[in-house]
Amino acid sequence: MFDSRHLRTFHAVVDKGSFSAAARELGYTQPAVSQQMRALERTAGTPLFTRVGRVLKPTDAGHMLFRHAVDILSSLSAAEEQIATVRRLRSGRVRLCTFPSAGATIIPAAVARLAEEHPGIRVELVETEPPDSLCALRRGECDVTLAFDYRPGPAEPPEETADDLVTVPLLDDRVVVVLPRGHPLRRRHRVHLADLAEERWIAGCSHCRGHFVRACADAGFEPDIAFTTDDNLAVQSLVAAGAGVAFMPGLVLSCLRHPGVAGRPVEPAAHRRVTAYTLREYERIPATRLLLRVLEETSRRLARDGCEGTSGVVGLAPPAAAPPPSR
Repeated sequence: MFDSRHLRTFHAVVDKGSFSAAARELGYTQPAVSQQMRALERTAGTPLFTRVGRVLKPTDAGHMLFRHAVDILSSLSAAEEQIATVRRLRSGRVRLCTFPSAGATIIPAAVARLAEEHPGIRVELVETEPPDSLCALRRGECDVTLAFDYRPGPAEPPEETADDLVTVPLLDDRVVVVLPRGHPLRRRHRVHLADLAEERWIAGCSHCRGHFVRACADAGFEPDIAFTTDDNLAVQSLVAAGAGVAFMPGLVLSCLRHPGVAGRPVEPAAHRRVTAYTLREYERIPATRLLLRVLEETSRRLARDGCEGTSGVVGLAPPAAAPPPSR
């Protein structure tokens, strides 16, 4: 196996015509150049130079190796330059998996900032709901995934994946009840879940529906689920038509609101935690690390604007007592 350092020195020797001239070009001593050329000839198994008087000439094998050395060194130089552009965040690719409401709120702002500050970074976006999105990350189908969970206590990934993942808490998304515009409880600033025990309900995705059913059980009733759909606009349209009421994360209403509905915080308060995940080995990649930071800062700004009421974002807040990202 040829050593690239020896090939560089060999190229300089042939190009400059002598060991001493190559040494001056490379900043080496002449004995160091001679030693490298002897090592290269041992690797090649044949002489690479002949000397006629003071003239140093490549042998046939030397000429052949020189032609290949030019291509090899050119390829190595191109590879070094390309890797440098990735390291300096001039280029790179990150595959991002997200769920729909984050894809309509957090992601556009984050991608716009990346495009402005690092136009060479390419973000490829796919949409998958948790827990499938975490499985996609483990299968290597994406580099970063956004997911949510409703479990009590601090946000954390599923136990079976916790050791493999870096977790970055993004925001707490307060769940609201979606009511028709003419509903009498619309006049309240907050709605107690128990006051909706007699209502018909429109349920969403299975992950959200499981949390909703548990919340109703804690409030002392079993909900009458009249319709089930994963389509957030369809849920709101059914509510607007008077077909029922719905549980919905505030992040959804911040990007998609039917004019015929109103969202009100529900008591007891319910939240879903939005978290970014990547594999520990992926976090070492500069573009992935950059995207995590931008997602974190974008979410913090969305939460702050939501709390200040400046952007129409419903029920967003920084992660409650958020620990430092698990890195």
